[in-house]
Amino acid sequence: MSDGTATTTDLDVRLEKHRVELTGYCYRMLGSSFEAEDAVQDTMVRAWRSYDKFEGRSSMRSWLYRIATNVCLDMLNAGNRRARPMDLSAPSPLAQAALTPRPDNTWLEPVPDARVLPTTADPAEAAVAKESVRLAFMAALQQLPPKQRAVLILREVLAWKASEVAELLGTSVASVNSALQRARATLADSDAAGADAAVSDPLDEEQSKLLERYVAAFEGYDMTALTALLHEDAIMTMPPFDLWLRGTDDITGFMTTMGAACEGSRLVPVEVNGLPGFAQYKPDPEEGGFTPWAVQVLEISKGRIAGFHCFLDTARWFPLFGLPLRLEAETDQGE
Repeated sequence: MSDGTATTTDLDVRLEKHRVELTGYCYRMLGSSFEAEDAVQDTMVRAWRSYDKFEGRSSMRSWLYRIATNVCLDMLNAGNRRARPMDLSAPSPLAQAALTPRPDNTWLEPVPDARVLPTTADPAEAAVAKESVRLAFMAALQQLPPKQRAVLILREVLAWKASEVAELLGTSVASVNSALQRARATLADSDAAGADAAVSDPLDEEQSKLLERYVAAFEGYDMTALTALLHEDAIMTMPPFDLWLRGTDDITGFMTTMGAACEGSRLVPVEVNGLPGFAQYKPDPEEGGFTPWAVQVLEISKGRIAGFHCFLDTARWFPLFGLPLRLEAETDQGE
C-alpha cells in the first residue's frame, strides 16, 4: 500500500493535521492542558514508531484516536481525578477565608480554545465542541470512570458510531451502549453539566454588553457596578487555592480586602474553554506598568455572571495563551 512509502515529511504533515482535535480529546479525558499536550506528543511518537504496522485497515484518524485513548487510559491509571474548588469543599465565609494552595495535579486546568477546538464550517459542530470544553462540563466528565469518559466523548462529542467506538476500545457494541447509558446517567445527576450552557456562540449582543460592563466595573474596581452584574449566588474560585466564595457580598468583600491589590488592574480578552475570558494584569507598584495575575474564565447565565474563575499560576498560563509577561502603563487593553 502506498502509505508504507510515505516520506518523513509526508508523515509529519499527515500526523500534524490531527494535532488540535487529538489535543481536545486528550484534554477532555485528562482535564489538564499540559498533560493533554504530553499525551498527544506521546501519541505522535507511538504512531511514528509503529507506522510500518499500520496497514490502512482503518483510517489514520481512528488509528490515532486508538493510540491516544490508550495513552490517556494509561495516564489515568494513577487514579487522579481533577476537580474545581467547589467539587472538593464547601464555600468559605469571607470571615474565614484562607488562601491554602493544593498541588497542581488537583485542579481542572484552563485551555486556550485554539489548542483544542479545530476550525469547522459547521456551526452546530463548533457549538458542541465549545460546550464540551466548558469548565462545568469538563468537571462533570471528570466524575466518570476513564472508559466511560472515553465512550461519552467519542459518542456524544465526536459523534462516532457505537461500532466504531467498540472497535477502538476492543469491546462489544452492547458494552459501549451500556457504558454510554451509565455515563449519561451520571452527567444527568450532576448539576454542573449544564450550569453554564446559556452562553451563546457567538456571544449575543446582550452578553457582549455584559462583558463590556464587567471590564469597566473590574478595571474601575467599582463594587456596586460589579454586584449588579453578578448573580446573587455567583461563585468565585482561585486555583491553586482551594478557597471558593459564593454570593456577591463575599466576593466583593474579598476583592476589597485580601484582593485589594487587584485595584487598577487591566483586562485583556482571551478565548478559553469555549467561554469568555480575560488575562488580568495588576499594577506593579515597584516598576510601574502591570504584571500578570490571573486568567479569568467567566460563566454567563440568564444575563448575569454566574461564575468567575481565576487561575493564578501565571508562569504556566500566560505563556500557554501566548500572553506577554508585562504590560506597560500606556498599553491599551485589548490590543
